[in-house]
Amino acid sequence: MSSNLHIQRYFLTGLLTVFPLWLTYIVFEFVLRQLSKIGAPIVDALGSGLVWLAPALEHALAPQWLRFLLAVILTVAFLYLLGWTANRVLGRRLLGWVDTLIERIPLVQTIYGGTKKLLTVLQNKPSGSQRVVLVEFPRPGMKAVGLVTRVFRDTADGRELAAVYVPTTPNPTGGYLEIVPVEALTPTDWTVDQAMAFILSGGAVSPEHLVFGRRAGEVSTPTDASPAETD
Repeated sequence: MSSNLHIQRYFLTGLLTVFPLWLTYIVFEFVLRQLSKIGAPIVDALGSGLVWLAPALEHALAPQWLRFLLAVILTVAFLYLLGWTANRVLGRRLLGWVDTLIERIPLVQTIYGGTKKLLTVLQNKPSGSQRVVLVEFPRPGMKAVGLVTRVFRDTADGRELAAVYVPTTPNPTGGYLEIVPVEALTPTDWTVDQAMAFILSGGAVSPEHLVFGRRAGEVSTPTDASPAETD
């Protein structure tokens, strides 16, 4: 019995040691795979052109891992160049023209515009209302971390309502959108970075203290919120 307990304890210790590395690998492998998909067509086209010009290179360019690596490097370089260009006057004008063009495509504009506005809201700190809150979910007595993306009013009775995005663990890109009365929220003093670290780590990484029971009547009104939340 004692031997079995030792085996179970050491196995569990080894599993807990490997798990963070495994989760990190899964996340990076997913990101790299998505990046490679962007650059892969260009790498394949360039590789075919080089082989046509110099057939001796066919064997050197054959390994799949090499094409994968080149695709990732090409995509990262492109994103860096795009970010550098977006910070220049000409780049901002070009992006403005792209936005104008996309706005003329109904379905694409809905997805693109909504995603862009969400990222803008999350990047900018609110001037009044607290961004990170707790919301009762999935049932009363249980609370989940949510991000307030917008505050507006109920046309029926004038109550303040909040659009709250509730990310899932460990993939915060999937989640739920809840419309919750402001007074039903519990404010926190967390930053968005702290909230995302809490969600990604399954709660292992978090500040030492959390207000669980205070009601969110203290959440600031829409007139105090940032423009991104009240337009």
